[in-house]
Amino acid sequence: MLKLGLEMEMVVADGHSGASHTVQDYFEAMAQRKQRRGQHPVVKSMAGRAVAVITDTGDSGLDNGFNHLESALGPLPGGAGALGRLDALVSVELDDVLASLADEGAVVLNAAQHPHCRLDDDFYRTVRAPKPIYDDWVGHRGWNHRVGIDAKAQNGPTTAVPVAQAAQALDVMLALAPAFIGLFANSPLEGGQETGRLENRLTIWPRMFANARHAGDRRLSQLPERPFGTLGAYFRWAYGDGTAMQTVPALVTRDYKGAPACRVMGDPSVLDFLAGEVWPAEHCVDGTLTLVVPDSTHFEYLQFAPFLDARYRFRFGQLPSVPALLSALAQEDGIERLFEACTVDGYIEGRVPGATFCDPASVREMGWEAARTAAIAPSALQAGLLGNLAQAQALVSAWGWARLARLRERAMVHGLADAEVHALAGEVLAVARTGLDPVDQPWLDYAEWTWLHRRTAADRLLQTWRSATGDAASRLQAVVQNHGIIAPSAWPAGRSAA
Repeated sequence: MLKLGLEMEMVVADGHSGASHTVQDYFEAMAQRKQRRGQHPVVKSMAGRAVAVITDTGDSGLDNGFNHLESALGPLPGGAGALGRLDALVSVELDDVLASLADEGAVVLNAAQHPHCRLDDDFYRTVRAPKPIYDDWVGHRGWNHRVGIDAKAQNGPTTAVPVAQAAQALDVMLALAPAFIGLFANSPLEGGQETGRLENRLTIWPRMFANARHAGDRRLSQLPERPFGTLGAYFRWAYGDGTAMQTVPALVTRDYKGAPACRVMGDPSVLDFLAGEVWPAEHCVDGTLTLVVPDSTHFEYLQFAPFLDARYRFRFGQLPSVPALLSALAQEDGIERLFEACTVDGYIEGRVPGATFCDPASVREMGWEAARTAAIAPSALQAGLLGNLAQAQALVSAWGWARLARLRERAMVHGLADAEVHALAGEVLAVARTGLDPVDQPWLDYAEWTWLHRRTAADRLLQTWRSATGDAASRLQAVVQNHGIIAPSAWPAGRSAA
């Protein structure tokens, strides 16, 4: 591991009823806690509302809405013990999150989406975070963005990789997604009903893009027919024919969700845009016209466009010229050589694991030692695979790209009850364990217990739901009692995260 971090999303609920909760003074409370600890928090606002607290250890913010929190933590240096250091950071953050939510009577649910939440337009407009890019997604691109407003939440590990191995690492994480889905499934309910899937959260992409203006938007959420093999192939797929570029900042910035945006007229692909000299554009807020000159910062900025199970994320050390970018894209390994020359800092962003935490139900069933590793286990699994990349690639080859692609839906529906998904997950765990330093291997405990017993967080959530009496609202009270996450400061002494 060169470096690692975590994008930790959280489903917020009322601490008594379990209903979806919209945070009110949460960010102010977070800032005060971090300041008392000696940090120097900066509260970020949009449209007159606080939306994040930024410190030197990460950003405590929102994902889609004010009922859906996201903490982006790290990166931290890799090496032996890195996962323990990440856990220490996560533990402090979760304590801050839960204490700040407690001030307004709310908790975080151990769930990858809220079990009983509205998805209608009125609720969406009330709860949605005021990020300008969402206006374009809904109004221009035709996305059904509200299908995620019930806080469909992931636990996204981020693991740095050398540029020379980036494409292979991305291919491995995409191909082995069914194992992650099966091990970390945690969203069997939606709208107060059983969905027939253990990981319903991942239905968000086909639903969101069902009526998209551009067919390429749907394609960029689907596994390609074959591995990428090189970064050039990945960017040609993401930025090339059949795709339409997203909005770009009206000002030079890397804040793609928060920046004032303009839409390049004609919806060119990124590659066509870069090949032009100047483009007419309109500001998304008021429709006024402007001109945009293509720049390598646009290439970097638009990297969020694919909605795959894993993405390659990067930052240039030195910005290349646009002609150098286009020339590199035309060569088989040109992007790798250009990125090396530009000292790119890149990592794999995992997007498959459902948000999973330590809660009373998991402690009762698994015991503390396994349950307390729930939030870190996806990071351990990804880091182990990328630390043992040759064997991970061999595993992908043995199973076959097309066969693994077919397992994805079965993993969403059946989880580890599916024999092939279970077999794959077992092999993935073995490869990952070998790829970790011995001091880091215990962070796989949650995943290994889940595999051994074929019992996911989704299974426990369904058990609570089915055993409770009354209507959906009554069952939610049982959910919040059994699946409200436990603050790390309340865990018994044992494995040290520090």
